[in-house]
Amino acid sequence: MLVISRASIPFRNFDKFIILRSLNGLQSVISVKCKTTIPSIDSSANSSTARSNWLITKLSKEGKISQVRKLFDKLPERDKDVITWTAVISGYIKLGLIEEARKLFDRVDSKKNVVTWTAMLSGYMRSNRILDAERLFEVMPVKNVVSWNTMVGGYVQNGMVDKAFELFDGMPERNVVSWNTMLTALVQCGRVEDARALFDKMHKRDVISWTSMVAGLAKNGKVDEAKRVFDRMPEKNVVSWNAMITGYAQNMKLDEAFDLFERMPERDLSSWNGMITGFIQNGELRKAEILFDKMPCKNVVSWTTMITGYVQGEESEEALKIFSKMLAEDGVKPNEGTFVSVLSACSDLAGIVEGQQVHQTIAKTVYQGSEIVVSTLINMYSKCGELTIARRMFDDELISQRDVVSWNGMIAAYAHHGCGWEAIRLFKKMSDLRFKPNDATYVALLSACSHSGMVEEGQRYFDELVSDKSIRVKEDHYACLVDLCSRAGKLKEAFEYIVQLGTKPSVSVWEALLAGCHVHRDVNLGKLVAKKILEAEPENASAYLLLSNIYASRGKWRDAAKVRLKMKDKGLKKQPGCSWIEVGNKVHVFVVGAKSHSHANLIYPLLRELHAKMRKAGGSISNNDYQENDDFLVI
Repeated sequence: MLVISRASIPFRNFDKFIILRSLNGLQSVISVKCKTTIPSIDSSANSSTARSNWLITKLSKEGKISQVRKLFDKLPERDKDVITWTAVISGYIKLGLIEEARKLFDRVDSKKNVVTWTAMLSGYMRSNRILDAERLFEVMPVKNVVSWNTMVGGYVQNGMVDKAFELFDGMPERNVVSWNTMLTALVQCGRVEDARALFDKMHKRDVISWTSMVAGLAKNGKVDEAKRVFDRMPEKNVVSWNAMITGYAQNMKLDEAFDLFERMPERDLSSWNGMITGFIQNGELRKAEILFDKMPCKNVVSWTTMITGYVQGEESEEALKIFSKMLAEDGVKPNEGTFVSVLSACSDLAGIVEGQQVHQTIAKTVYQGSEIVVSTLINMYSKCGELTIARRMFDDELISQRDVVSWNGMIAAYAHHGCGWEAIRLFKKMSDLRFKPNDATYVALLSACSHSGMVEEGQRYFDELVSDKSIRVKEDHYACLVDLCSRAGKLKEAFEYIVQLGTKPSVSVWEALLAGCHVHRDVNLGKLVAKKILEAEPENASAYLLLSNIYASRGKWRDAAKVRLKMKDKGLKKQPGCSWIEVGNKVHVFVVGAKSHSHANLIYPLLRELHAKMRKAGGSISNNDYQENDDFLVI
């Protein structure tokens, strides 16, 4: 069981790694799949053939294809009919052995009917072999509505909606499955008007047709229209109710969603999970908690949704606690999403002990080789300061699964800890191995240069980014460059970069420059930058505080007091900075201005000594760090 021994205080996330999955059961309504059907009704005249077919079909469903083939090969030709051949071919297709299926299909002595041909079509579509499916469809001697539906569904499954619609228009006959397949395809790709037009043309609709239309309208912001369609439904099932509830929640109409939830004639797990997800997505974590506690039974989705909700709400302590409860629950095992969310909580808390315990749990599951889980583990170890472990996992466990995202994650880890040269070396290795960097790669790289004071290198990589026309230079890149120049004291240069943006800069860009003005005590530029921030965000407490500190650093106490007074009049307060460290399984928490720690008399002199050494070595420690009774000494 996961042991949690941390002080119950609110922590702030270093970043948001939120994997909030809205698993509310609707996917089954608006998904289109090509299925391989193994015959279940045997009309064979020969009783011996019927028995063989029954056994072959059973073994095929169980995936025991080698036993199926042995039995098939031993059968005399008189005991093999079209059902026998179709069952074996379908068995191969079900396991993805499309070439083996085709060899059997093409044999001179093979017996085929429209079901066999359609099974082969389905196999090609499932394997994304569109051209092979099209060639086979063209030469089919007989096609029925299922064959046409298989092709339409295959196009949809492979994202070829226009092609699917073209084939749908040419169908000699259609059934309700044909219409539903096309309807859900249009809904999924956001073509809700086209979907509505198709829905209105339908001669016969079933509950899937109605539910798909409700879900599609709600998903595209037409929730009132979705409700009108919902009210017109001749019959509703639990999935229909879930669709409408989720639609309301997605459109921030929680009262209507919960009212509908309360009036449901019956609920399933998806109903509860959908409503909890709705509360969490709309920031109502406490209401989600109450509903979660009332659930008659919970599955892995229920637990994972709550864990992710706590992480999203910056309550990572609670996320770890509920994960512990989940592990103690009989019959509920974490899945990939659970591990990603709980590792994110460990990252936010820099909880190496908890992270290692979660890692041990993962090692006993099938998810230990999951790319996303390994990447999240790397992120967790790097956030907890264990860069050596993170790099070892990156080198060993992701060696055959590396993509640009995993490279970016490792470069960002080095950036987070100010290891600029290591980040650059990894970037060069990435390029040598023919991985093309993207915009996020350069954000991580520029951040690494900024945190390590590597001004020339940072400017060189920024110029390289600008010259690479395949990557669009974004504001994040300029923000990193501004931060880089600001930290190095090149404030006017940083200001010029902001002007070059051409668009209105975000507050975060100006804040990076204001922080530089604070460090280098530039009053004039600091006033200008603070004005820009407060024009965009009049209630930005950090801007007031930094401007006050800039005045104080220059001995302008009256101006500093005026700014503080203005903050007070506006009722603004900046949340005190907080940090913590774990020593000997005990967490020590430090808050700005607080001196209640039992070893404060030893800690503060040591901090002064460290700051003095940093200044002597060229570090950027401003003088006002020591003002106001050492309030700024605790990091």
